[in-house]
Amino acid sequence: MALAQRPLRADAARNRARLLDAARDVFAERGLDATMDEIARRAGVGVGTAYRRFRNRDDLINALLEERLEEFMTIVDDALAEPDPWRALSGFLERSMEMQAEDRGFKELQLQSADGRERLRIFRSRLRPLVGELLRRAREAGEVRDDVVEDDVLLVSLMTGAVGDFAAGVEPQLWRRALAIQLDGLRARRDAPTELPVGPLAPAQADRAMAAWRPGRR
Repeated sequence: MALAQRPLRADAARNRARLLDAARDVFAERGLDATMDEIARRAGVGVGTAYRRFRNRDDLINALLEERLEEFMTIVDDALAEPDPWRALSGFLERSMEMQAEDRGFKELQLQSADGRERLRIFRSRLRPLVGELLRRAREAGEVRDDVVEDDVLLVSLMTGAVGDFAAGVEPQLWRRALAIQLDGLRARRDAPTELPVGPLAPAQADRAMAAWRPGRR
């Protein structure tokens, strides 16, 4: 029988939380290239303390991924608690995309290690029926096209995320425009097109975004 894990002392727990907060900020700014030394400096602790709390960088990354996925589940829970079916679905998509747009490291976190990929697989299996419930409610309310399925919600997320990645250096909020256009496409009916929250890229912005863009590896 395994022994229960002993709780951390108060100072150790504070250091762990500071390291996770620092890692979140550093990874959000730079992606996952940051070292444990950089994260420890941002947290205001010694690198030895960092290695006492986390065996290595992968251990820190996996802990941060678990924390971020739980934050994502809070978004889902809030959406399920929203009584208006359309606001529930559209709000879920907006908040989840906002989370990704504000954190450059989040996507990389999901694919960094075998442990992370397995954790993500389990998370997706947990998430899929919940997104299906949001979609079912919106369909039954007549708000969403009858032919829209769960994978279409994933497709909207992927396309919106791609726009966010493309324009991050010139217009970080352009993903909101892309999402608004796609949400209109999901709707079963509307009296008029939704007002777009962000303007289009100017030609010079589009040129800069295209020059900086690096397509993902296949």
